[in-house]
Amino acid sequence: MLSRFEELKLIARCVAADDRDAFGRLVTEYEGGLRRFLFNLTGNDAALTDDLSQDTFLRAYLSIRSFKGISKFKTWLYRIAYNEFIDWKRRNREVSADEVVIPELSAETGAASDAKIDLEHCMASLNDTEKSIVLLFYIEDMPIKKVADILGCPEGTVKSYLSRARVKMADVMNR
Repeated sequence: MLSRFEELKLIARCVAADDRDAFGRLVTEYEGGLRRFLFNLTGNDAALTDDLSQDTFLRAYLSIRSFKGISKFKTWLYRIAYNEFIDWKRRNREVSADEVVIPELSAETGAASDAKIDLEHCMASLNDTEKSIVLLFYIEDMPIKKVADILGCPEGTVKSYLSRARVKMADVMNR
């Protein structure tokens, strides 16, 4: 894990000298978590995750000079990823934001697969914003403040969405 100083040093090398190796180090550092976040957002679509990850890193590389350093680079990067996902949804308009799509579930057996199926059903009941908040808060273990920065909304709104998401997920589990 990069320290804040190392992160800023790599960003400075990217900005000052267009150092692709420095950016490559940043990609290596944050790629796993970012891909996990996008993979869950896309309903476990690996191909779409690859595309969105690539678009995210490309946009980050092209926009690195606009990074102000107010937030952590990770927060800035996840915001770009979230925007890429939302842009993809708008371009493809497969479903409206309020429609719920239950993903195709595999016929695995055992307690672990049952838990996975339950989780998939719960996540499918959430809209994109709720799903993003649940993923960032619980899976990526980010504090409310960072989640609010990534989504570009007040902390109180994040808390409200998180509360609604918990209620929806509990409702799905009780059915």
